[in-house]
Amino acid sequence: MKIAVVGAGAMGSIYAGLLADAGNEVWVVDKWQDHIDAIRTNGLRVAGASGDRVVKLQATTEATDVGEVELLIIATKAMHAEAAAISARPLLTPESTVLTIQNGLGSVEKVARALELESVITGVAGGFGASVVEPGHVHHNSMQLIRLGEANGPITPRVERLTKVWSSAGFNVKAFDDIDQLVWEKLICNVTYSGPCTVLDWTIGTVIANPSMWKVASGCATEAFEVAGALSIALSFDDPVQYVKDFGTQMPDAVPSVLLDFRAGRKSEIEVINGAIPLMAATVDMRAPYNEAITALVLAKENAAAAGT
Repeated sequence: MKIAVVGAGAMGSIYAGLLADAGNEVWVVDKWQDHIDAIRTNGLRVAGASGDRVVKLQATTEATDVGEVELLIIATKAMHAEAAAISARPLLTPESTVLTIQNGLGSVEKVARALELESVITGVAGGFGASVVEPGHVHHNSMQLIRLGEANGPITPRVERLTKVWSSAGFNVKAFDDIDQLVWEKLICNVTYSGPCTVLDWTIGTVIANPSMWKVASGCATEAFEVAGALSIALSFDDPVQYVKDFGTQMPDAVPSVLLDFRAGRKSEIEVINGAIPLMAATVDMRAPYNEAITALVLAKENAAAAGT
């Protein structure tokens, strides 16, 4: 299969590396010139829970270099997903499949509108703990599950085909009828750790171990769980605090992507993660004060860092 991965950060690079290692023709598209140059020169090194390999694949900063593809994967940060989709329009044919994988809420709808498609496939990646070590080299602490589903459900033949492609590349992957459930289940985990870890520059395990910060983090989870219930999102658990604690204890040394972005001086996805909960709460006449406060604190840190104060 010919595949383009637009957005070659930590997760996008892992997708591209493993899919290419399985024999697919894979292109990565990203504006980070040093990363693209390193991949062109030395290949892409993917290390961590899946092993340690260097994979040869195609890399470019311009989507138009790629040509038509069978599968387009949008793996950018949420705030760049719409622009990435627009840039990738020349890669698509009527038979192409589009898969978008972002944190938080809202990206799926933006990608579908940008590409004038009724439906795109939604991916939910959980439990990787991925980071970029240096240009051309990414690492992940674990490798839990890739969930795939139609944005509007149910499972279709193209979702089943994609599941086989990802599975053959070594991913633990499953297809689901109700992708909204999975988006929210991941979001509940993300709000627990993304903002709280960033506020104090702590790992997931440190947040869990500190009673005061765990009260805040679990409060974020509980608010998101209650908003999901008010929105009639079907979830697979009844105890959000235990659910997110079980999730976090599997990778105590991991650092959420929001904190990694802050450390690198990049704008984070906090507004579509913790920041999404107060917005969704307002639609059902609820409040989410923990998430509101955490979002404000992270944005304040980002603004202060950008201003050099």
